[in-house]
Amino acid sequence: MVDAPAAHQQEETDDGWWHYRRSLASRVTLLTTFAVGLTVAFVALGAFVTVRMQMQSTLDATLLDRAQKSATSSTLPELSAGRELPSWAFGAADVRIVFISSTGATLTMDDGPDLPLGKYELEVARGDRHSVIRTIDAEGTSYRVVTVPTKDTGIALTIAQPLTSQEQILDRLGIVMLSFGLSGVIIAGLSGWAVARNGLRPVRRLTAKAEEIARTDQLTPITVEGTDEIARLSSAFNSMVVTLGASRDRQRQLIADASHELRTPLTSLRTNLDLLIQADSSGGLPDEQRRELLGDVRGQIDEMTSLIGDLVELARDEQSPHVVEPVDLEAIIERALTRVRRRAVDVEFDVATNEWWVTGEEASLERAVTNLLDNAVKWSPPGGTVTVRLVDGVLTVSDQGPGIAEADRAKVFERFYRSDESRSMPGSGLGLSIVRQTALRHSGWVDATQAPGGGACLTLSLPGGPTPSSDPDA
Repeated sequence: MVDAPAAHQQEETDDGWWHYRRSLASRVTLLTTFAVGLTVAFVALGAFVTVRMQMQSTLDATLLDRAQKSATSSTLPELSAGRELPSWAFGAADVRIVFISSTGATLTMDDGPDLPLGKYELEVARGDRHSVIRTIDAEGTSYRVVTVPTKDTGIALTIAQPLTSQEQILDRLGIVMLSFGLSGVIIAGLSGWAVARNGLRPVRRLTAKAEEIARTDQLTPITVEGTDEIARLSSAFNSMVVTLGASRDRQRQLIADASHELRTPLTSLRTNLDLLIQADSSGGLPDEQRRELLGDVRGQIDEMTSLIGDLVELARDEQSPHVVEPVDLEAIIERALTRVRRRAVDVEFDVATNEWWVTGEEASLERAVTNLLDNAVKWSPPGGTVTVRLVDGVLTVSDQGPGIAEADRAKVFERFYRSDESRSMPGSGLGLSIVRQTALRHSGWVDATQAPGGGACLTLSLPGGPTPSSDPDA
């Protein structure tokens, strides 16, 4: 037994499938044809009914006027008594004349078929009605019958006119309207098909372009024509194509740069391991050389670990879920300094900060501040001083190193960018890129300038306030 709701749902699914399996152009054509056909049918029916009612109204008025004039004629009783009143006496030869008395007796003025007169005509003859107009059938012929009282009490005059000519006119009118209606529907269908085909041409071109992109992976925009909704859709499609192309280029560049950066420590690591294996097979290395070689191996592993961590941080972008909350930037700087001091025992830190709260991600902010401090430590000479200042949300980290060339200042925040001077030093080239990404994510900015003492001065500005915000989304 089939469940009723399930059967109903299946029926709706089948109907929807039948509807949507047709092309959009065919649906537009069918809809246009149906709408025009329905309009033509209503107009034709309205015109036909209007003409029919107007013809019948005119005929009724004419028959009633002729009957009333004839019923008041002074010679009517004498002529009717001898059945000598011809039809043309009433102004036309296409009418039939009948006298009906209050007792039901009738007197026909011609030899045509008997008209089935009834109680309505008797009521006129008896004086119960002023007049009667109706349609009757006699031996297959329809008549429009008008009955009015005469001067003689108890006698009514009936004039009947065949409707044959009127029916012929209406039949011809119906055929003409039907012919024009069918022609209009056909023309409307062809016009709808032409309009749909021409109007959907940009959609077909957009579809073909999307299929071509899926098949060839060539992200080339299409030409936009006009300013309508289809043009807006084409512009949105072009924007999507450009965005996808830029994203793919960035992905390829990231993979290429990451492969290049990973190749160097991997090659060095493999060389050192091969050297250890060969030395062990030939009696081993001296302890001092072995410790030095193992130290290089550990350093290369640390470099690879840092590089992979930076890549993971950059790959997160903004699609991963983050915990956004009020963060004390001063506390973050203190924790980052604690970590960096453990690794930089030969560098001094000059720190001056004030309280500043930022709404954002605590972990990413701490990583960005740590990267700034690590960069300053890397370039500072032994015994040098790293100056850290936090004033109204602007964090500046200055070192006493060689500084950043003016030509390189706009590039130091790019992924994997390393100047000629930095290629011989450890690092992945991703630390400052993570700083910029974190700044942009928190509606801030970063900049690289020259410190007063000649070293590099990196600035990170983050919006916030001296007190924590009550709204995490602010």
